[in-house]
Amino acid sequence: MAAVPQVAGRELSNPPSDGISNLRFSNHSDHLLVSSWDKSVRLYEASANVLRGEFMHGGPVLDCCFHDDSSGFSASADSTVRRLVFSSGKEDILGKHDAPVRCIEYSYAAGQVITGSWDKTIKCWDPRGASGQERTLVGTYTQPERVYSLSLVGNRLVVATAGRHVNIYDLRNMSQPEQRRESSLKYQTRCVRCYPNGTGYALSSVEGRVAMEFFDLSEAGQSKNYGTFATGGCDGYVNVWDGNNKKSTQNTQQALQPYHSAEMADS
Repeated sequence: MAAVPQVAGRELSNPPSDGISNLRFSNHSDHLLVSSWDKSVRLYEASANVLRGEFMHGGPVLDCCFHDDSSGFSASADSTVRRLVFSSGKEDILGKHDAPVRCIEYSYAAGQVITGSWDKTIKCWDPRGASGQERTLVGTYTQPERVYSLSLVGNRLVVATAGRHVNIYDLRNMSQPEQRRESSLKYQTRCVRCYPNGTGYALSSVEGRVAMEFFDLSEAGQSKNYGTFATGGCDGYVNVWDGNNKKSTQNTQQALQPYHSAEMADS
């Protein structure tokens, strides 16, 4: 078997002082948003290796996402959902959960911020309203267990919780899930990410496995267009995978510490 080629990495200056919980590339530039257990969210211009801004929170920041190139949203262990505008240094609170907020996404299709919490709920927020929960909260949707991960593609929302539950929603009608599923993996779910082509999602677990799932099960025997995705693990490697052929195409040099999050830029 041919050796998998290694790709060189580049270390950014001014990193967080504690573990990184998540990172996101902008859809429109090489801006990189990074959340950390050191209670910070940082915005980098990756190619120039420049820190563009930083916001501090009252607790560890468990997730973050972009709104546009100069603003984003954060999910914190202090149970708050924040909007962060790096161009002006302005910060405001959209609202709160009753427990730490584990994951956050911005839906361009719905114009809403979607958050998942260990309080066993999903909340939808309208960031166009004035600050304050009573003005920005669109709806609260109870989940079977603590929310560990969520992902969006178009109007579809996939929610992964403790107990290996997976709920699939249409954002245009959140009254109940379109589908209720159980993870095909044996152990606790770590992360869920939708396919960019909208046909399904990838689900990873703490056992180091990734399952490829379809929204419409009839597509499983017809479509093989999984695309490319990356995984980072406790072994200190990031692997890039060809989902179609189920094989690794590239990996990074081994890091001194485990990887907790990975993100791929479009370019």
